[in-house]
Amino acid sequence: MLREAPVSTRIPAFLKSNEKEILQDWLKEQTGAATFRADLLKEKDLREESHTFLGALQTAAQGSIEDVSGEGWSGVKDFLSDLSRSRAQAGFTPSETATFVFSLKQPLFSMLRREMKGDAEGLVKEMWGTSVLLDKLGLFTTEAYQATREDVISRQKDELLELSTPVVELWDDVLAVPLVGTLDSARTQIVMESLLEKIVSTGASIAIIDITGVPTVDTLVAQHLLKTVAATRLMGADCIISGIRPQIAQTIVHLGVNLGEVITKATLADAFRVALQRTGWKIEKKAEERG
Repeated sequence: MLREAPVSTRIPAFLKSNEKEILQDWLKEQTGAATFRADLLKEKDLREESHTFLGALQTAAQGSIEDVSGEGWSGVKDFLSDLSRSRAQAGFTPSETATFVFSLKQPLFSMLRREMKGDAEGLVKEMWGTSVLLDKLGLFTTEAYQATREDVISRQKDELLELSTPVVELWDDVLAVPLVGTLDSARTQIVMESLLEKIVSTGASIAIIDITGVPTVDTLVAQHLLKTVAATRLMGADCIISGIRPQIAQTIVHLGVNLGEVITKATLADAFRVALQRTGWKIEKKAEERG
């Protein structure tokens, strides 16, 4: 099967011979746009980014400008990925980021009209090819921006999960994990890892898992709790589950979940009292001095 030869373009030659003028016009387009963020980007840095992109574009356009998925366009896409990432982290919006590419259209169109005066057919062809090319690169920039934002959101979600599952050292040999919100597989894994690491570092023998702040307990949540209890026991520590409200107790019985030999208490205070007894501590209320 014969493949069509890449459509040639005069863009690289025009870019090379008009680079300074195009760069100046492009910078004016960018800094004059309503989307320009002078508070987030210095003109010096913008000039450097624009100059680098024009060089990469000139090199890549030596081949076909119809297919930007080829290896020849890797330099351009790597640059745009880095630019999108840095701007997303700096606080730019998707539109403000994509304008970097789309604002190049007007300077290039002006150059083409000047360089190809008298060649109407060739001018239309070059302008169409250039427009399609920049549209593709602009969309790629938006996709790269979105990927960066999703990565940031995912990382922040993980950090929030870690913050929402603190392991507190209540007393010598006694740890507590107050859980608030839904307990899913991902969060259970974080709870388990955090608790086991704390047991190793402190040598605690009792761990209290308080589910007062867990809104509902179903079969899946119960299984997650049992896995955490089992892992804790393997590390040589006993587990107490507190926060067993009447509704939760009924649900557990209705579901037929067997908590086995796990100690359960209605409140964290009750669980703490048991933990102190099992670790040999005794707390007494100080008698009031009589006058």
